[in-house]
Amino acid sequence: MTNADPAAGADGASPAATALERVVAPVVAVVDGTIAYANGAARDAFGIDPESGACEPSTLASWPSLEAAIEETVVGTVRTVALEDAEYDARVHRDEDGATIVFESTAESETVADPAGDLADPEPTSPATSDRAVKERALEEAPVGITISDPDREDNPLVYVNEAYQEITGYSYDEVVGRNCRFLQGGDSNPDAIAEMAAAIDEDRPVTVELENYRKDGTEFWNEVTIAPVRNDAGEVTNYVGFQNDVTARKEAERALERRTEELEYVLDRVEGLVRDVTASVAGSTDRGDLEAAVCERIAEESAYDGVWIGERNPATGTIDVRSRVDAGASAADGPVDRDADSIPADGDHPAAAALSSDDVAVGTVDGASLAAFPLRYNEIEYGVLTVRLADGTDVDERESAILSALARAIASGINARETSRVLATDAVVAVELEVRDRQVAPVALSADADCRLEYRRSVHRTGETSDGDGQERTTSLFTVTGASAAELTDAAAELPNVDCRIVVERENGCLIELERDDDLVGWLSERGVRTRAIEAEDGRASVTLELPRSANVRSIVEGLEDRYEGTDVRSFQQRDRSGDTRQEFAGRLEDDLTERQLDALRRAYLGGYFEWPRPTTGEELAQSMDVSRPTFHEHLRTAEAKLCRAFFDDAGANESA
Repeated sequence: MTNADPAAGADGASPAATALERVVAPVVAVVDGTIAYANGAARDAFGIDPESGACEPSTLASWPSLEAAIEETVVGTVRTVALEDAEYDARVHRDEDGATIVFESTAESETVADPAGDLADPEPTSPATSDRAVKERALEEAPVGITISDPDREDNPLVYVNEAYQEITGYSYDEVVGRNCRFLQGGDSNPDAIAEMAAAIDEDRPVTVELENYRKDGTEFWNEVTIAPVRNDAGEVTNYVGFQNDVTARKEAERALERRTEELEYVLDRVEGLVRDVTASVAGSTDRGDLEAAVCERIAEESAYDGVWIGERNPATGTIDVRSRVDAGASAADGPVDRDADSIPADGDHPAAAALSSDDVAVGTVDGASLAAFPLRYNEIEYGVLTVRLADGTDVDERESAILSALARAIASGINARETSRVLATDAVVAVELEVRDRQVAPVALSADADCRLEYRRSVHRTGETSDGDGQERTTSLFTVTGASAAELTDAAAELPNVDCRIVVERENGCLIELERDDDLVGWLSERGVRTRAIEAEDGRASVTLELPRSANVRSIVEGLEDRYEGTDVRSFQQRDRSGDTRQEFAGRLEDDLTERQLDALRRAYLGGYFEWPRPTTGEELAQSMDVSRPTFHEHLRTAEAKLCRAFFDDAGANESA
């Protein structure tokens, strides 16, 4: 095709319009809901009448799918639609008014002779001048760049580019016509994509690639290029038609997604190891100091941090004192370092102080170092603050904050477990006496409504359903009651929300009752490592005595009680050593309390297997061994059992939550 005029065809049509007519693939332009243009292949494939001008797009294969694709495709982008029960797939190039749709055959063979003849002397499908004008307008106004090249000329130069191509590349028509399209390529253009296009042209087959191209001003953009051969009726390639679509936004989004995926994979890998190791340290530490040191050492191993420390509020000095600290490359055994103070003001603007004040993550800069602080809190009790010093160029983003917050909760939970165990083992305690007037505390409300006195004896914790159907730890407390009958107690308790009152024993001088409430004072205290020593409730007031280890955060627990129960006042604080007997002392004291006959009856019953089941001996046989009557034996045994139980429940373990 050496005699083609790039300005016009023999019938007055542009060579671009003529070439597009010869494209084997059906091409249509849908504008404002009508088909504004269809090339010859599209008219043949879909039975579009060229004399009718614009027509309804419902004649197209699978139009509902195409219509949906047009609506869903972002303006200036392209989407490929697989059409069901059709011989084509469709590539939808979207613009503001509609779309240009190129139908690609799904058949393996794509060699189809075009009956239109040579580009220089085409046989027009329709003689109508208006039809040619529609074709040319469709080409010029298409939302994608369209190019026509002439392989019969040296170096296969461009003979036509539309307006969209000029807008995408920044080159004018006169600057590109007569040149091979490779002038858009540059240093970052993918050589594999270039080689794929060259191979397709050499083999006279269509191809679609994505590669980096460069605009006239030197800026890079991602170009989706589709090139297809145009053949005459002899099957010879007369032109190549190309479609260019700027897909930079999509490629940048894909790259951003890839980067984010890589970052997430890195974070997840790091988090998995960090969380696993910190959890193991929390579970394996024997005391609070070991736990805090192990946690600091592990977190400091992360390259994102230059150091880490755990501190605790000191009410006496108004400071936050460092309990354990590790710098990058050091260990907790190295002791404090100079870069952070051993204590900071608890009411200052340091991130650690802000975290404790707000009960939330706090980030800030201190002496040029970026710090992030996370409160250590479990069940509303403050156990200190975890502070990390960030490495240069490191920020605490949302993911990092979530990780460290979760670790802080795990650390606080571990400290709570150590403190709870400590309260059971230590003899050095702080005794706190409170007065509580809040009716949420069941014995307070019951003492007022039933006009009685309740004295706390003991509690049992178990898992069960709450009133809203959720399974959680529940606390059942035993109280002795005087001043009210069983009926009066049950009637009064029935009016209290979420309170279950059961009569265990009713005597002439009072009752033994079980009180259970979803939100129980004794249970709340027990979860925080606090032992309830006494509750005495009367006239709507309760005197409550608590015991905590001296190392516990007494201030935080008392503040939690005051926030939780209105009308709570502290009466006294007292440091003391918990009294208690050794096993030998307990046995000796009990033996002194028993008469000779009572001790003899208890010893014979135990050694003779009387408390086993089935019993290998009878009460009558044991009575005979003591040379007493059976009733006398049982009297001595019952009295001894009562003294044993009294010694255990009243002296060794009474008035405590268990």
